[in-house]
Amino acid sequence: MADLENTLYLDLEKGRVVIEMLPDVAPGHVKHIKELAREGFYDGVVFHRVIEGFMAQGGDPTGTGMGGSKKPNLKAEFNATRHVRGTCSMARSSSPDSANSQFFICFDAAPFLDRQYTVWGQVTSGMEFVDQLKRGEPVQNPDKIVKMTVAADAK
Repeated sequence: MADLENTLYLDLEKGRVVIEMLPDVAPGHVKHIKELAREGFYDGVVFHRVIEGFMAQGGDPTGTGMGGSKKPNLKAEFNATRHVRGTCSMARSSSPDSANSQFFICFDAAPFLDRQYTVWGQVTSGMEFVDQLKRGEPVQNPDKIVKMTVAADAK
């Protein structure tokens, strides 16, 4: 049975992506993502950077790649979890402790990111919907997150 408090429903226009969060390896990041999801922060936010064979990045309310939430940035929680297909990890600037609300989902293995970015989750179903996101840097007419919900709160 899934731990509903540590499961995210990422509803996209094409379908639901289910993400198992990893509080054992990134407790601060998981707590932060859950707070933002519960506030409705991610609802309607686009995937502004989607690179074929690499990853889909979203979580910036401005849609530019330069924005974030009003919450403080997170201290890095780099861990041994690998960046593989379906890995959910935090985007950041060159500063390790600059992650805020932007995250990305890997399309394929990206071992060069291992221990450089904080992995906080893994897609367990619905990866086919991530695969259908429009590509681009920036994406023209980007796909958006319809709603992000902590599974324990789903009605």
